[in-house]
Amino acid sequence: MNLLIVNDIVMEAQTMASEIAWKEYGIDQVYTAYSANAARDIILSNPVDILLSDIEMPDENGLSLIHWIQEKGFDIDCILLTCHADFAYAREGLSLGCQDYITLPAKYEEIAASVQKVCLRHQKHQDEKRLQDYGKNWLASQQEQLKEGEQENVQRSPAEISEKCVQFILDHIGDCELSVTDVANHVFLNPIYLNRIFKKEKGQSISQWIIKERMELASTLLLTTDRPAVEISYQIGYNNYPYFSTVFKKYFGKTPSQYVKEKKES
Repeated sequence: MNLLIVNDIVMEAQTMASEIAWKEYGIDQVYTAYSANAARDIILSNPVDILLSDIEMPDENGLSLIHWIQEKGFDIDCILLTCHADFAYAREGLSLGCQDYITLPAKYEEIAASVQKVCLRHQKHQDEKRLQDYGKNWLASQQEQLKEGEQENVQRSPAEISEKCVQFILDHIGDCELSVTDVANHVFLNPIYLNRIFKKEKGQSISQWIIKERMELASTLLLTTDRPAVEISYQIGYNNYPYFSTVFKKYFGKTPSQYVKEKKES
């Protein structure tokens, strides 16, 4: 975050810039200007996030500078400094969206704390904006993919769609969260409609096919490797071994250990 200090009293501006440990309050770069015109030049040529400006300055005051910032559309949070506790100044500052209004003399800790609050608020706003932009971009990307997927499906036969589902299942067989919805999202079709197509082509529902592929893979791994059944169950997408054993027995009619023993004996 970058801070611009504006004060026509050069010594005050320089002292404030050098005496406060700004990095501890979230500020990376501090600029100083001794007039509103000089502040404009800095804003036009450097990224400024927070303005800490004196109100009473010759030729042009801090409120006029803030008016200019808003007219130009700069995203800069403003804090006003004044030697006079004038409510009219405070009211105008608030109407311009100023984040704080500090009456001088004030301790540097108080000024720095006010800047830190604005810094955190500004960062939160930027994070929220980035998140919104990300969400918009993601949604646009999803809509574009959906459109492309729908166009692609028009050109694909039910057999081709089913084969694409099979390949997706094989590619994600170890994902314990793999579901019919995941497969349907991959081919941009409604899960119920896709299941109907798939069952007509393959003779099984998608969930049945997932079980079949997992059980066949489990069989291969049990018979061709020395890995324990528990490890294999995790590898093929079952993070609960008792459940895997139950599904295996239902599919093959034997527990994993009985299956391996029988196959090796034969």
